Amino acid sequence: MAAHKHDHDAASGHGAGHSHAHTAQHGTLIVALLLTLSFAGVEAVAGWWSGSLALLADAAHMVTDSSALGLAAAAAWLARRPPSMRHSYGLVRAEVMAALFNSLLMLVLIGFIVREALERVGAPREIAGGTVIGVAVIGLAINLVVAWVLSRGEHTLNSRAALLHVLGDALGSVAAITAGIVIVTTGWTPIDPLLSLLVAALILVSALRLLREVVHVLMEGVPLSIQLDAVGRDLAKLDGVLRVHDLHVWTLSSGTIALSAHLEIRDLADWPGILAAARQTVDTQHGIRHVTLQPEVLTAQPLLRAPYPPPSPLA
Repeated sequence: MAAHKHDHDAASGHGAGHSHAHTAQHGTLIVALLLTLSFAGVEAVAGWWSGSLALLADAAHMVTDSSALGLAAAAAWLARRPPSMRHSYGLVRAEVMAALFNSLLMLVLIGFIVREALERVGAPREIAGGTVIGVAVIGLAINLVVAWVLSRGEHTLNSRAALLHVLGDALGSVAAITAGIVIVTTGWTPIDPLLSLLVAALILVSALRLLREVVHVLMEGVPLSIQLDAVGRDLAKLDGVLRVHDLHVWTLSSGTIALSAHLEIRDLADWPGILAAARQTVDTQHGIRHVTLQPEVLTAQPLLRAPYPPPSPLA
């Protein structure tokens, strides 16, 4: 005979908190989208007229920012949808998928900037440095405002991906300002593509780090903040638990961690107390509230009683 308990987030008001957080995040993303899109066209025209690759790259980056922010806002809206017969967890993974797309979009943009920069290093072009400085200063101000708006919202993979685009834009604006100053004072135009390469390299590091985290979530990896063996040992140390196996911990979406495990016990009559203790342990010790535990009654004494499931929590 076996039974299981599924500790839903909504039971403790956790789901309602996430709903409010997703609503606030959706609003901040919309504001960021409007601010970014309002300036992207102006910067693109100025970059084309001045001949600055740094400014054009920054304008292209702002255009991709707009699409990235739009996608992030749509994903935040989808994540608020309740569970259904087709999607029992709801659509919370929409934010993770948006973060994946935005990370890949960032890599494509970096490739475009690098290609254009390498071409211009060998064939420098005339650049209107004064125009570059003026437009880039306005662009930097807008990027900093957008970054401030996003930083005040919930920090999910989705919002971090959008923020990465905006911070990359800010770096691009700084590079364009620097290039404009050098060109105005010295006339040395190769500084423009060289600084574009530097910005591309800086953005690449952050983009790859975010992409690795997104892929880890999609592969159902154990969250980086969780030690799986520690979770297994804590469950195995509970009174009445003989062994733990089939232990799995994964991320449903940013801020929502799920756990499932089989607990071997001696008497099913002890299960309500064991279940309550297990739920409290994984919540207080590891911050996991979405829990599914399956009891299995043993009729014989186990050969070994270890402080955690032998030989590992995954046995």
